[in-house]
Amino acid sequence: MKRIGVVVFPGFQILDLVANSVFELANMEAPQPEYEVEVISEHGGMVRSSSGVQVATQPFGDPSYDTVVVTGALRIEPSSPGLLAFLNEALAASRRTTSICTGAFVLAEAGILDGRRVTTHWRYARELQQRYPEVRIDEDRIFIVDGTVWTSAGMTACIDLCLALIENDLGVDLSRAVARKMVVYHRRAGGQSQFSAMLDLEPKSDRIQNALSYAKTHLREPLTVEQLAEFAHLSPRQFSRAFRDETRQSPAKAIEALRVEAARSMLEAGRHSMEAVAAETGFLDTERMRRAFLRAFGQPPQAIKRAARAL
Repeated sequence: MKRIGVVVFPGFQILDLVANSVFELANMEAPQPEYEVEVISEHGGMVRSSSGVQVATQPFGDPSYDTVVVTGALRIEPSSPGLLAFLNEALAASRRTTSICTGAFVLAEAGILDGRRVTTHWRYARELQQRYPEVRIDEDRIFIVDGTVWTSAGMTACIDLCLALIENDLGVDLSRAVARKMVVYHRRAGGQSQFSAMLDLEPKSDRIQNALSYAKTHLREPLTVEQLAEFAHLSPRQFSRAFRDETRQSPAKAIEALRVEAARSMLEAGRHSMEAVAAETGFLDTERMRRAFLRAFGQPPQAIKRAARAL
């Protein structure tokens, strides 16, 4: 039985306790229970989350867990000496130490992340880098594994992290079965971006939103302004004006962002050739795709594919 210690503290983010559900469902899917989950805190008892919900916890004790999971918080506050001391003991005694979202700040404060490559919620990544310059931050990752330390992005990325832990322990088939139970896509690869082109565009009207949704599912097509305008039931001139007003981008630039995002996801999955990715995402040829990647990321598709393989 693998002991999982989920560390909470006053003001922790309640969503991070989704980690418990992932391990619970893994026990249901496995031939026999594999995980024993304990919610732990420095003093035990009821611990209040930032939402006001309180959870029952066990006090810190034996630090030798299979995996220690440190939750995050919406407000970054100094950690208690007792919490930091326990985490350093657990790092030495446990097989894996992980953090969810801003839990990375707690690990960094304990000195555990010095020299390591880590991630956290994109909103807090630069603050983490400023506070702890010895830590190597990659703000555009879902999760990162550096030795025995795993760190994840924020909010629902805790599901991806825990599914990856289960896949590491029990194999991809069981991890997929848990994902189906949770009604989520099988976990996103650790190298996948935290950012979404659709969210970044933030169209305000249904017409522009629907045109973008159509474009995202028809990337192989030319997707001209005339084609999108017809779908939105506007003239090309009206569509272009409304699109710029709502998204602050031209239709051509937005479509390129959608194509780049889709191409990057395919490359990180590692199952497709450059030619197949370029064709599937509407770039037509690899040179056009290369130029778009350089504009978006400052590096060619081959470099991003190599980086994903190294994770």
